[in-house]
Amino acid sequence: MIDLSAEAITVMMLGGLFVLVLSGYPIAFMIGSVALGTGLLALGPETTSHILYSRFYDLSLNYPYLAVPLFTFMGVILQHSGATKELYDNLYETLGSLKGGLAIVTIVFGTILATCLGVIAASVTILSMMALKPMIDKGYDKSIAAGSVVAAGTLGILIPPSIMLVVYAPQAGLSIGQMFIGAFLPGLLLSSLYMFYVGIRCYLHPELGPSVAEADVTKMTMKKFIRLSKSLLPTLLLIFAVLGTIFAGLAPPTEAAAIGCLASVILAIVYKKFSWGLVKMASIETLRVSAFVVMIAAMSYAFVGIFMSGGAGDVVADLILAVPGGKWASFSVIMLIVFMLGMFIEWIGIVFIIVPVFSPIFIKLGFDPLWAGLMVCVNLQMAFMTPPMAMSIFVLKGAAPPELGITMHDIIRGVLPFVGIVAFTLVVMTLFPEIITWLPQKMFTKGF
Repeated sequence: MIDLSAEAITVMMLGGLFVLVLSGYPIAFMIGSVALGTGLLALGPETTSHILYSRFYDLSLNYPYLAVPLFTFMGVILQHSGATKELYDNLYETLGSLKGGLAIVTIVFGTILATCLGVIAASVTILSMMALKPMIDKGYDKSIAAGSVVAAGTLGILIPPSIMLVVYAPQAGLSIGQMFIGAFLPGLLLSSLYMFYVGIRCYLHPELGPSVAEADVTKMTMKKFIRLSKSLLPTLLLIFAVLGTIFAGLAPPTEAAAIGCLASVILAIVYKKFSWGLVKMASIETLRVSAFVVMIAAMSYAFVGIFMSGGAGDVVADLILAVPGGKWASFSVIMLIVFMLGMFIEWIGIVFIIVPVFSPIFIKLGFDPLWAGLMVCVNLQMAFMTPPMAMSIFVLKGAAPPELGITMHDIIRGVLPFVGIVAFTLVVMTLFPEIITWLPQKMFTKGF
């Protein structure tokens, strides 16, 4: 054991993690190795083993994390139920005549998917397979098409039921139910701003997103309206099954996730897509995602335990609280740190590492923990769209049909304006915090 100061431990752990991230190895192993190595050097084997054991054990008893496999299973079943394709086709018929209409349809569809899936890879994959080819075939600019898919698909990690919110809330000592309800308006605001941007840009430059030919557009009739309503009904029922039960106080998020699983299975049966093969595939995917979350959670718990025990948490808190300019300058530094981390580390690693460190700082600065937490979650939207660690971009590149010829340059050029919109949204929610806090205050039950 070496006698190290808290400042030295801070530099060793954060610097070591940053260097290892650049190596490209799985984030869980990098976080765990930094925690183990620093713990053995600074605290000794006995203290380190006690910290690791106690934190792993606490994690295994964390009941809210049961929502992660349940929401994952629900999303995979819904992805293959057939309900999503019918909905996209009807939205396509309804809005395709607008300039940029197909991109707007993609964002609307992505917003609806976000309320059902909660898993970014699934949302971006579905949108890539359904929306990219129609847009490119109709003469859409590749960057507009790709940017719309990435931005809309990324909403799945913010709009409830979101796995990120399920992971974030217990770390910050917040209610998952209130975070779900609080994230709803920010998610809809982002979606609306995305559509506004696409509509205005395609109106000013029609060649970027031309209207569908008049011959391919049918007028809105009662029959068409009923068909659109029927395609929306399964999604609305699923939303009510999950979010409705939480908002009404009928069930906490974990039990609501189980209700959502049942509802998604019923939808698959109704659309005649249910099979034991589908259950097997969904179960395997659920195990894969859950194991991924738990592995990173365990390693991050270990990292934070060593970090805080070595006094590094106090060092970071003192540095942020000492930033000139008052609490808003300190808050801006935290937002900048989150944004920078998002460029190099997966969101789940960021949440498990920074939330236990930053949550007490938010309270010391006098911010509402729910508002501050959701500001961080909205900020992390940019993490999925900013290279080099840009999950949504890589999922789209892998899912896009090769014959469309979409390059990384097309995707990044299309995504950058949407990153700017997320930054603008953060400013708006800073000026009007009620966008986040109003709905949770209306919840019937606040104990979830």
